[in-house]
Amino acid sequence: MHKNLVKLIKGGEVYSPSYLGKKDILIGGDKILQISEHININLEDVEVIDAEGMIVVPGLIDAHVHIAGAGGEGGPASRTPELQLSDYTTAGVTTIIGCLGTDGVTRTVESVLMRAKGLNAEGLSVWIYTGSYQHPTPTILGDVSKDISMIQEVIGVGEVAISDHRSSVPPTAELIRLAAHARVGGMLGGKAGIVNLHMGDAKEPFAPIYKAVNESMLQFRQFLPTHCNRNEWIFEDAKSYGVKGFVDITTSSYPYYQDEEIKPSKAYKLLIDSGVPAEHVTFTSDAGGSLPGFDPVTGELTSMVTATPHSNLKEMADCVHYEGMKLDLALLPVTLNPAKILKLNSKGRLTSGADADLLLLKPDDLSLISTMARGEWMVKDTVIVKYGSYERRPK
Repeated sequence: MHKNLVKLIKGGEVYSPSYLGKKDILIGGDKILQISEHININLEDVEVIDAEGMIVVPGLIDAHVHIAGAGGEGGPASRTPELQLSDYTTAGVTTIIGCLGTDGVTRTVESVLMRAKGLNAEGLSVWIYTGSYQHPTPTILGDVSKDISMIQEVIGVGEVAISDHRSSVPPTAELIRLAAHARVGGMLGGKAGIVNLHMGDAKEPFAPIYKAVNESMLQFRQFLPTHCNRNEWIFEDAKSYGVKGFVDITTSSYPYYQDEEIKPSKAYKLLIDSGVPAEHVTFTSDAGGSLPGFDPVTGELTSMVTATPHSNLKEMADCVHYEGMKLDLALLPVTLNPAKILKLNSKGRLTSGADADLLLLKPDDLSLISTMARGEWMVKDTVIVKYGSYERRPK
């Protein structure tokens, strides 16, 4: 099916993510042309989709994904493979921010960039962070400001590890320099220029950020700390930090570490109840990253699981089903919030002129029916209609 065919989605309950009511959506090419009641057009080449009884929402933004693989903490055999196109589209993800992780030694920013280009060519919208856990920060052009300003796909720096035993423990002056260079690169390139920070298990985990802001002219909004639900003490600190800056909740690891982590849907509700503005909170899956299990006595690696993107859609639904939130509020951490924070102006909302990224969901359980990315069906009526270049198709 040609992606530039005009499409008319009729009669769905549309969330922009704010609730718009029962509307029709007219799509031309990769853009939304119109959203209103009872759109009728007289064209022969139009695909009409009956969305009666369905919910229509923006495609999900997953702003922390190891698109080129990750892992390796358990040796060479523990390196995770690249996820494929349908791993994202069956999870409702249409926009991705790729990053390196622990392994900025044998993996490179260049490999992340090329994987982003590949996924973009397959129909998703993908940007990346330059850098990795390590200090000095690996880059492509020799400086983060050059990468951000001159390479189209690079929008910031990350994930830089702090408060973690795997961190290179960047001194305050280096964290300030990194954020300042990222900000300038963002200004020159029209990008967010944000610094994505991996938060570890150390006590007072936000202290390096407070110190960097207090000793410079930087603002808290220059940083996007992630894994803020990984344990009780970081989450308690996140309640006060989140009033000032952004808080990212990791969704994929909770099922594996329930004794340690705060369930993402519950974390979002608790943050709001504690006074954190809803627009300061994002959900990311950490997809492609490794979720290792270690023997508590010997420290030996006992298990290895790869995180997947499906956790964002599940936790968004759980915000509604278990935390009693309205859907428009539950959608914010995976749609409009990351779009605004990362300056992805055509993403995260359904409105005229925005990219045609949208999902059709079942109204009872909010499970996925169809995924459209840039005006092209990736999943339709629960069936994958577009696969990645090297995916194995069912016989």
